[in-house]
Amino acid sequence: MSSDPGRNRLGEETSPYLLQHAHNPVHWRPWGAEALAEAKRRDCPILLSIGYAACHWCHVMAHESFENAEIASLMNSLFVNVKVDREERPDIDHIYMTALHALGQQGGWPLTMFLDPEGKPMFGGTYWPPEPRWGRPGFRQILESVETAWRTRRPAMEERGRTLTAHLAELSAPSPGRSLTPGDLTRVGDGLLAAVDPAHGGIGGAPKFPNAPIFRFFWNEMFRRRDPRFGEAVRALLEAMSAGGIYD
Repeated sequence: MSSDPGRNRLGEETSPYLLQHAHNPVHWRPWGAEALAEAKRRDCPILLSIGYAACHWCHVMAHESFENAEIASLMNSLFVNVKVDREERPDIDHIYMTALHALGQQGGWPLTMFLDPEGKPMFGGTYWPPEPRWGRPGFRQILESVETAWRTRRPAMEERGRTLTAHLAELSAPSPGRSLTPGDLTRVGDGLLAAVDPAHGGIGGAPKFPNAPIFRFFWNEMFRRRDPRFGEAVRALLEAMSAGGIYD
């Protein structure tokens, strides 16, 4: 597959996050019909990267991989590369984050998804280091593996995309369901509280991301149940964030 003779088009955007990537050697395109048309013309997958300006791991991956000329050349030759600011396009972020969850993976940003030329999600993850590290495969390995799968097992990859898309359609269909009860809130609260990191705050292990809805729920539960453990979990999160590099 020949290298994309294009260029990085993010300098024409207004999003501060996209402009941060306007000088990457990656031939980034904004989300839109032109990117999909280019993928169809080249008959290759789309590499979709979603992040936002205040995302620490987005900046780490950008520095390690998107500013790396060798990795950028690999990306340009194998994929149509699309950058999305999740604060500008929460609709796109929601679709592909839901797809990532459907693949059984923990969400987070940067969200890295590989799509077929129609935009259907086939495979994804979050942050990948440039080389294998911390039990994670290297980004170079991921790029080459996805391209090989597309070339040698394309029907299976396309079928996965169709299955995921059908699942997303089911999730978005109206479903009245039953009303939540106080017992439901108690069960969810107890389950989430058990997942709190007692040493570093937040939910689960590294890498982790502040999840505002969960901790807003904890704050409400503290008052509803008069249980100080939920307030202590919120305080631990905020103290850990203030002691680190996140202040917004």
